[in-house]
Amino acid sequence: IERAAWQHYGASLQAVADQDWVSSTQAQFPARQFGKLWVVPSWDRAPEGAPYELHLDPGQAFGTGAHPTTSRCLHFLESHIRGGECVIDYGCGSGILAIAALLLGAKIAYGVDTDPQALKVAMVNAKRNGVIEQFQLSLPEQNPLPQADILVANILAGPLLQLAATLAALTKSGGWIALSGILHSQEAGIQEAYAPYFNFAMPQHEEDWSLL
Repeated sequence: IERAAWQHYGASLQAVADQDWVSSTQAQFPARQFGKLWVVPSWDRAPEGAPYELHLDPGQAFGTGAHPTTSRCLHFLESHIRGGECVIDYGCGSGILAIAALLLGAKIAYGVDTDPQALKVAMVNAKRNGVIEQFQLSLPEQNPLPQADILVANILAGPLLQLAATLAALTKSGGWIALSGILHSQEAGIQEAYAPYFNFAMPQHEEDWSLL
């Protein structure tokens, strides 16, 4: 920014009335529905008779269902899991997508993340939801992964471009891949990178974000 422009800006202070900050924060994360699946924090509950409940609180790893990128992936899984699938959640964060897949009927899920703290959080969430025996977690370089019937990668456009060949090799022929964390303006670049490996369905949009 040129000096002449930023010289006009300054700081201001404003008193904010005290309030119940915990309740205020919790109110931003109510139970949310994604088709048959509900994502439920500890301070709320799903409606009686909800078919599938995923119990998860906001924490130290990305993924609560509140962000459009996660929301699109949850809707994708809810509509594509038929039962018995092998699922890879590449960039698993809190583990929400892999756990959702298992609750919806997937046979086994693999969570991969570059952040060891995220893997710890995902493990706690998997135990809380009773799917830890079906959920294997690792850093990218740790363990070889099988080919998946469904692979979800909710990360960012840059890493998705770099990982195109890797993620394609991890997806079975005839399988599905869901790529998220993509702005509308980035769709064309992602499609070009993955076109040698996949046929694309119509993009799904939510707010400024796309799922391919």
